[in-house]
Amino acid sequence: MAATLTAQPGQALQPLIDQAAPGDVLVIPRGQYAGNLLVDKPLTLRGSDHPTISAANQGDVIRVTAPDVTIEGLIVRDSGADLNAQNAGIYIRPGAHRAVVRRCDIVYTLFGLWIEKANDVRVENNLITGKRELNSAQRGNGVQLYNTNGAQIVGNHISFVRDALYVDVSHHALFRGNRLHHSRYGTHYMNSYYNVWEDNDSYFNRGGLALMEVRDQVVRRNRAWGNTDHGIMLRSIQDSVVEDNVVAGNVRGFFIYDVEYTKLRGNLVAGNRVGVHLAAGSTRNVVEGNDFIGNREQVRYVGTRDEVWGGAAGNHWSNYLGWDRDGDGRGDVRYEANDLVDRLVWRHPAVKLLMASPAVQALRLVAQQFPLLRVPSVVDAHPRMKPGHADWAPWLGRQTVAD
Repeated sequence: MAATLTAQPGQALQPLIDQAAPGDVLVIPRGQYAGNLLVDKPLTLRGSDHPTISAANQGDVIRVTAPDVTIEGLIVRDSGADLNAQNAGIYIRPGAHRAVVRRCDIVYTLFGLWIEKANDVRVENNLITGKRELNSAQRGNGVQLYNTNGAQIVGNHISFVRDALYVDVSHHALFRGNRLHHSRYGTHYMNSYYNVWEDNDSYFNRGGLALMEVRDQVVRRNRAWGNTDHGIMLRSIQDSVVEDNVVAGNVRGFFIYDVEYTKLRGNLVAGNRVGVHLAAGSTRNVVEGNDFIGNREQVRYVGTRDEVWGGAAGNHWSNYLGWDRDGDGRGDVRYEANDLVDRLVWRHPAVKLLMASPAVQALRLVAQQFPLLRVPSVVDAHPRMKPGHADWAPWLGRQTVAD
């Protein structure tokens, strides 16, 4: 039978952990406690009224080496700052499967949680902040997953770290409802498959969501805004779905590089300096039902042939100059992203001052009639006349930190 043990305020916790039997619950009342704890058996460490465990800036605050450990309701703080030792607030070691960390404040730590070769870990509703006085390269990540399966990272608030979520060789994971800001990347994915990323907010980072060298991802209903480089980066991705996201007020909304067999649909791309930067043979994708509204440059594309977007549903482009004679909601004239006017703006940014003038609009229409003046472009054969997102206007006011 599992027992419940209760520490005295300020009591040394490691002897109690050593004395406890597997499956016991250690209740820790409000107070200050010394860190560098080792949990090497299945236990529950449960804080009562948020007690504080501090490692006094040395080593890991809590290290877990056993499976089925639960840590909840604690303030975990003051890890060491040794990147080589990977000092962390909570270090979940290989084999510590099914660990649960929830409702904890993990503050002033190098890495918040380092999770290595441990499966079915749950990280829920935690506050994680790093050593914010350090330069970005000297910080650790908020949550680092390496070589894991089945993780659930849900409802966390992570800031002032290197990358809020760093995911490498980790599969079948769920990332939902997290708030990620003031970091290098909100999320940095590499070599990870079959993951779901939904309902997260990434803002005021250098990059919101970076997916690199992955496949079979579902990326839906996220909001990436106010990031100083890109909102969502898709690099070397196959067989994925990116849908119903809001990407607003970034320097680049989407950065798409070497992406194939992926569906981008129902996304709102609004108020970015560049809506989509498309490069490096990104083809054989389905891009339809998206709204491109108020981006200074809708698409930046360099290629040797046209890239056809729109599919059956078409996309909405706020700078579309065509018409809908039959009233079916679809334009009768195709949209081209990289026309003569766009190229003039790239070479001579001062032309932006004249974008609303009749002369520039007339030049755009004339260029459509003379194929010799055009270059390969993103082409939408029958764009939608109205946006699918009725709530697009408030997103135009979102700005990057640089602005």
